[in-house]
Amino acid sequence: MRKALIGLVALIILGVIGFVALTSPSAYRLVRAEAAAPDANRAPNVENGRVMFFAGGCTSCHAVPNNDDKLRLGGGYALKSPFGTFHVPNISPHKQDGIGSWTTADFIRAMREGVSPDGRHYYPAFPYTSYQRMSAEDLSDLFAFMQTLPAVEGRVRDHELPFPFNIRRGVGLWKLAFLDGQIFKPDASKSASLNRGAYLVEGPGHCVECHSERNVAGAIIGERRFAGGPDPEGRGIVPNITPHQSGIGGWSPEELATLLKTGETPLFDTVGGPMGAVVANTAQLPDADRQAMAEYLLSLPPRQGFKGPE
Repeated sequence: MRKALIGLVALIILGVIGFVALTSPSAYRLVRAEAAAPDANRAPNVENGRVMFFAGGCTSCHAVPNNDDKLRLGGGYALKSPFGTFHVPNISPHKQDGIGSWTTADFIRAMREGVSPDGRHYYPAFPYTSYQRMSAEDLSDLFAFMQTLPAVEGRVRDHELPFPFNIRRGVGLWKLAFLDGQIFKPDASKSASLNRGAYLVEGPGHCVECHSERNVAGAIIGERRFAGGPDPEGRGIVPNITPHQSGIGGWSPEELATLLKTGETPLFDTVGGPMGAVVANTAQLPDADRQAMAEYLLSLPPRQGFKGPE
């Protein structure tokens, strides 16, 4: 009996050691390898950073709620999900309450690996699963642009998550399973415009994050990418944006580019809700980028849209 008890205790200790080792942010780097940093001698391109900022829709979640100035990134939006409520943080350049004291390297690691400067995992409600596709140069430029925005005072309250989701360390296991660490690579067989659209949609635009079904672990189901799914906040169904008849099949690239600029659909309707906030951002992009995004979305495999429970 005593030997069995000792063996059980030893197994528990080994299990705890294994959990701590596997959930460390350092473990992720050992498995995926650290991505290349930007050229230290390169000056950030703030105008390109502005384009990345609006492509990424940073204002949609991080702008101070009920404030007309969408460049005040003080956070505070409550993002409800099946895992609990996430309170979106302050990412303004405030030295104490925002990210004003971060380095470019801190920012790039947060965007690619979901790790804070003090070594804590960020929950994947922050869509670093898409932002990891971005180049080091674009991330450097984005950070430089964000440092030009107003510094907003005030910290946001902690997330409200039930057990076991409140154990932040466990996110390390989720990353090992679902964060692949891959930066976008252009397809040499495709046009420059289509590659640009793929980069914007898959990387900063993170369109797949809302327009896809997820599994029980909250990870995107590969074969359901872009085909729509239940709104995680319980506000109905997020639409299919593949060129299937249940999605945007039959749309022209010009019609889809128009939607990204004005919110108007080919059926003379106007998008609203969260997509309205997305359009407010994509409307700030160059016409060529909206056109490129439209071309890429219309090149996706057609998939039947989400039908919901029978």
